Amino acid sequence: MEKKDIQNRDDVFLLVSEFYKKVRKDEVLGPFFNRVITDWDAHIERLTTFWETSLFMTRKLENRYYGNPLQVHIDVDKENDNTITELHFGLWINLWFATLNELFEGEYAENAKNRARKMGSFMYLNIFQARQG
Repeated sequence: MEKKDIQNRDDVFLLVSEFYKKVRKDEVLGPFFNRVITDWDAHIERLTTFWETSLFMTRKLENRYYGNPLQVHIDVDKENDNTITELHFGLWINLWFATLNELFEGEYAENAKNRARKMGSFMYLNIFQARQG
């Protein structure tokens, strides 16, 4: 099957949906995410909007993400006794890259990898810093 680049919200929805199927089955991430997320359909929609906004910043979009994902992750870490580690972020990024590589190729797919890498580092560093306060 010839792969195409990420082009629109439907592609982003496919990426996010397939990614979270992997996350939910993962031995380490699955129990954690399945305990924290109570409405998967809403989560998939919210994350589709997040990634669509992130990847297509210059486009006029029907939906735009407005939120504070860092605070959400800091709160989740606190609720889980500060148990989020670099292992979680490593597994997360590996599954994200694997899903992208299975489904897409091109400039937007590479951008999705770069943004995830930067975001993971930013989130982890700030979660760790929030523990100090």
